[in-house]
Amino acid sequence: MKALILVGGFGTRLRPLTLSVPKPLVDFANKPMILHQIEALKEVGVTEVVLAINYQPEVMLNFLKEFETKIGITITCSQETEPLGTAGPLALARDKLVDGSGEPFFVLNSDVISEYPFAELVKFHKSHGGEATIMVTKVDEPSKYGVVVMEEETGKVERFVEKPKVFVGNKINAGIYLLNPSVLDLIELRPTSIEKEVFPKIASDQNLFAMVLPGFWMDIGQPKDYITGLRLYLDSIRKKSSAKLAVGLHFIGNVLVHETAVIGEGCLIGPDVAIGPGCVVESGVRLSRCTVMRGARVKNHACVSSSIIGWHSTVGQWARVENMTILGEDVHVGDEVYSNGGVVLPHKEIKSSILKPEIVM
Repeated sequence: MKALILVGGFGTRLRPLTLSVPKPLVDFANKPMILHQIEALKEVGVTEVVLAINYQPEVMLNFLKEFETKIGITITCSQETEPLGTAGPLALARDKLVDGSGEPFFVLNSDVISEYPFAELVKFHKSHGGEATIMVTKVDEPSKYGVVVMEEETGKVERFVEKPKVFVGNKINAGIYLLNPSVLDLIELRPTSIEKEVFPKIASDQNLFAMVLPGFWMDIGQPKDYITGLRLYLDSIRKKSSAKLAVGLHFIGNVLVHETAVIGEGCLIGPDVAIGPGCVVESGVRLSRCTVMRGARVKNHACVSSSIIGWHSTVGQWARVENMTILGEDVHVGDEVYSNGGVVLPHKEIKSSILKPEIVM
């Protein structure tokens, strides 16, 4: 089987992290976002992953080459010269996706994090005999999204309602699809939307089915959702394989610590924290609801909450970093400095406090 991952554009919503690497390579729970998807695809028997990309393909491919051999999967790129929306890239990658076997292929949105129940998806797709299956997830506020109206019993999709004013259902497109090769015949090579143009057509032919995604789901393409996604992901690990989580007096709730990270005395860490490879957390530090990425250092008695500390950054002694502060790569926050929602571009030194949310160039 094959899979196409829609990598797309510049990742502006996750700047300043995406000023250093393309968005799918930003670490999430101590490994690049896209790797979570590729590993799950490999588990269900996918042999080739095609990345639909219009930005820095060399960086992506160079980075993923080492994982090709490690995971044992082929990774190639299909590069757009102009943005093609969410369906155009399928037409562009047609030759890579169709091999004459007639097997369906996966299409994933690269920002989506979940438990990726691909085996169940394949089983459901083969059982209903339609052309396409989309995964849907239940949300509390459907009015913000495009809602999928479907038959509860069979999963057959009846129609789509964009940002409904009255309640029509609470299931939205989760950005994970399994499509028969015949779907490619419906897509022209031009900027086009799979959600607004292709799926409604398949639904009108009674050939589109939806499966409700079990477990959690999050689009982690922006900082607030990234932090929420981390909480949901760690919670899911707690249920499935809790041995991966840190235990001890230092830790409360779900905490993921890379084996090469060093943690000092008298810290209190958690809940919902990921500490990456080579990180140093000195003594007396307090961390909660945050990510500390590879090679970063949090110095004595600093406090970090609801924030993202980018690669190789430093938080000074007795500093306080909170309220969706995002430090890009190689940012150095001075001792006793306070950051309230600062968004700091790479390679900066912060010597005075950031009292209200702002971008520091």
